[in-house]
Amino acid sequence: MSEQPMESQSQHEPTHGPAPEAGGTPAEALHVDRFEGAWIRISVVILAVFLLAVLASGFAMGVQVPGVYQRIDPRTLYDPGSPFANPGLRELAPGKYELYLRAQIWQFAPNEIHIPAGSEVTFYVTSQDVQHGFKIMETNVNMMVLPGQISTLKTRFDTPGTYEFVCHEYCGQLHHTMFGRIIVEAPTQESTAQAR
Repeated sequence: MSEQPMESQSQHEPTHGPAPEAGGTPAEALHVDRFEGAWIRISVVILAVFLLAVLASGFAMGVQVPGVYQRIDPRTLYDPGSPFANPGLRELAPGKYELYLRAQIWQFAPNEIHIPAGSEVTFYVTSQDVQHGFKIMETNVNMMVLPGQISTLKTRFDTPGTYEFVCHEYCGQLHHTMFGRIIVEAPTQESTAQAR
């Protein structure tokens, strides 16, 4: 009887499924239903749209998140040397200002501010008593005002006019009376002539 060489049994068996991995176990095939795949694609597109919206609002529209400048003890707001003892607008350089604003039940101090058009203002706002809010209409300034914290945000006022600001956090019975205004004044002929 002539012997034929033995061939490997694996050469004749059909392979079912994926090839074995290095460890010897077959790799699992990932099956995604077509509806599930469609929802995955939709979710990725929505995330991309959200990312573009955040980038556009932050860089193109100037929307910014308020920062925490520093901590302060609310009991020391009136101490000598505290910028909140006599809050108000301070000019740092031509066209650059800082505004220290104190929120307290139920008023802002100061509640009326005059600045020239084209000014960049850095706000430093704190609360003397409870949680307040600070929102300037028609601007990107919107922040929480907390006792013990100085919140800060910077914006530019190019268009002359009156910008109302309000407390947007309920702070008690007379919350609706807590408001003020920033008056952005157009350059006068005198200041224009001096600039030339």
